Amino acid sequence: MKKIIMTGGGSAGHVTPNLALIPKLKEMKYEIQYIGTENGIERKIIEEEKIKYHIIESGKLRRYIDIKNLTDPFKVVKGIFQAYKIIKKEKPNIIFSKGGFVSVPVVIAGYLNKVPVIAHESDITPGLANKISTPFCTNVCVTFPECTENINKNKAVLTGTPIREELFKGSKIKCLEICNFKGDKPILLVIGGSLGSKFINDIIRQSLKELLAKYDIIHICGKNNLDNSLKNEIGYKQFEYVKEELPHFMNGADFVISRAGANVIFELIALKKPNILIPLSKKSSRGDQILNANSFKKNGYSLVIEEEELSKNIIIEKLNYLYNNRNKYIKSMEKSSLKNAVDLIVNLIDKISLK
Repeated sequence: MKKIIMTGGGSAGHVTPNLALIPKLKEMKYEIQYIGTENGIERKIIEEEKIKYHIIESGKLRRYIDIKNLTDPFKVVKGIFQAYKIIKKEKPNIIFSKGGFVSVPVVIAGYLNKVPVIAHESDITPGLANKISTPFCTNVCVTFPECTENINKNKAVLTGTPIREELFKGSKIKCLEICNFKGDKPILLVIGGSLGSKFINDIIRQSLKELLAKYDIIHICGKNNLDNSLKNEIGYKQFEYVKEELPHFMNGADFVISRAGANVIFELIALKKPNILIPLSKKSSRGDQILNANSFKKNGYSLVIEEEELSKNIIIEKLNYLYNNRNKYIKSMEKSSLKNAVDLIVNLIDKISLK
């Protein structure tokens, strides 16, 4: 039996694409194991899938000044030694990395063990972890055509991003049941990212009276961001985090307001959902979501509101425009050449692992 070790973590966005690949890999008779950190978000997600999980240490890779920048490189080095021992013992045919700070020791240890490594980059510009990892990788799968300009051309492979099969199995009827909606209004789904967005949450709640006159609203607001004063508001359902319900919510939604992380925007295009993207600003990110959003805007898939211009009036104005022009956006998404990347990536994994 062929064996693959997967890695990636630090946020849900560095784990969920791995989940999309797992069913196909199992179908192809791969034994799957995972390397992550003890307290990272990846551990809970992967262990729920009943996949063997190995723990290493890893320091966070920061672009800003922080006292931990003096100590975390030593954690990375320790993590390389730990990952090296695991890989040497388990003898995988291949390693697949989705990025995030935990992946760096694993990629380097794989290279030192002479195991081929494939990484995946979701954004137009590679994150710091993938920048460090690329020299040690056999190939780097990229999501956007623009990303090939930022990755070694001999290693870059344009695949798109893998999307979980269960996302396509959601039910609008189930969505209405979960939220106790009557189905007489279009549904607006608001997603602030895996950690939520207080900024977006506040604007939506300030605009509730006007929005609820036209929409039923599902608001995924992030951990500890529920507003208990609104729990009995008719037509408004808020959740800290959803997992099993997400396919039903995504399929049930008529319109979506979201951050512009690559995973969620490719899910929106796959499901042909008219959407407004509010990318993280450069004040709190490296600007990757802005590039993602502008690419989707240029191709006619999304409306975009910069965080700095977001207000109650703007959100209502843009939603009205999206509602009136929804068919234009749906047609653009239907014409898109961007496809689910699962088969492309798994076939590449199989090809490289057999060499």
